[in-house]
Amino acid sequence: MGLFILRRLAMMVVTAFCLTFIVFFMTNLYPNLEKLAKSQGNFRMSDEAVASYLGDRGYLQPTPVKYAQWLGLMPGYVTVKEDGSKVGKCVRPGMTPDDVPAYCGILQGDWGFSTQAKEPVANVLGSRLVNTGRLMFWVMVVMVPSALIIGVLAGMREGSRTDRTLSTVSILSTATPEYVSGVIFIALLASTRYGLGPWLNEMGLIEGKALFKGTAKTAMDKATLENFTLPVLTVALYGMGYIARMTRASMAEVMTAQYIRTARLKGVSFRNIVVKHALRNALIAPFTVIMLQFPWLLNGVVIVEVMFSYNGFGWQLVNAAGNNDIEMLLAVSVVSVMVVLVTQLISDIGYVYLNPRIRIS
Repeated sequence: MGLFILRRLAMMVVTAFCLTFIVFFMTNLYPNLEKLAKSQGNFRMSDEAVASYLGDRGYLQPTPVKYAQWLGLMPGYVTVKEDGSKVGKCVRPGMTPDDVPAYCGILQGDWGFSTQAKEPVANVLGSRLVNTGRLMFWVMVVMVPSALIIGVLAGMREGSRTDRTLSTVSILSTATPEYVSGVIFIALLASTRYGLGPWLNEMGLIEGKALFKGTAKTAMDKATLENFTLPVLTVALYGMGYIARMTRASMAEVMTAQYIRTARLKGVSFRNIVVKHALRNALIAPFTVIMLQFPWLLNGVVIVEVMFSYNGFGWQLVNAAGNNDIEMLLAVSVVSVMVVLVTQLISDIGYVYLNPRIRIS
């Protein structure tokens, strides 16, 4: 197992370098740099002024050099102006010349300076990750148990009415995009003029005219059932169907295995067959799918966060892309890559643990 983990870790490092270099190369193409210069200076800047701006800030260096500086493997560039002031990768507002470090990259914990937020990237991205982490936690709490229950119930008796009904529900949930289900939830549960809210208010069952809020902006300070239910349901509904279908297929396959038939012939109750014999083996494949939901949730909540005005990781990604905030985009890419690689590693280790045949081999 130790050698297996070491091989996976080595592969993770190589993959991380390759993916981050590709993102770094794409974001540092000259049209993007030119747009950055004009957005920070003047949109009527001449080509000479743009080249001077980019040259003073080290953007015109060779891409491998810039990438090594961004990682913190090479000293950052420093440009001394005529008045004696310094401009460079490691120079931050309020720093004296003596305080400027030589190395300032990802390896030193310096994620850069956001040109849009006008503050360090780590400060901005950290709070956004906390918000998305809170959303991801409650989505997983709702999505995973619901999907497993639906999948197990459908797969226990393949072809039955229960199986057909639950399979139809799973397919419909997966086939409905978040921007459709989100609008439906807002119209039915958050509208003060239409939907269930006004009807329940007239019956005296609720005080207000809406069951839930159609925005999650206040959930960033304090998440409540009223302001956090709709975004959680919107994300959970979309991912629940896929996990349920995978669990159903795995459960149906296990229920036809030879050892299950032997247990039935021995007179073991159907409940014990499902709980003690079938369930663990049926959860091997869904476990991998569940682990893959973490990177999907981190990057796939963009639509939901924008729809419900929730300033999380996805919202920050859209904001950085729209404002050509290169340092923020690079930081977002690093976080995304690391989440994908770490969840893949946990998935591989868990798969080996759950499947004795792989562990023994």
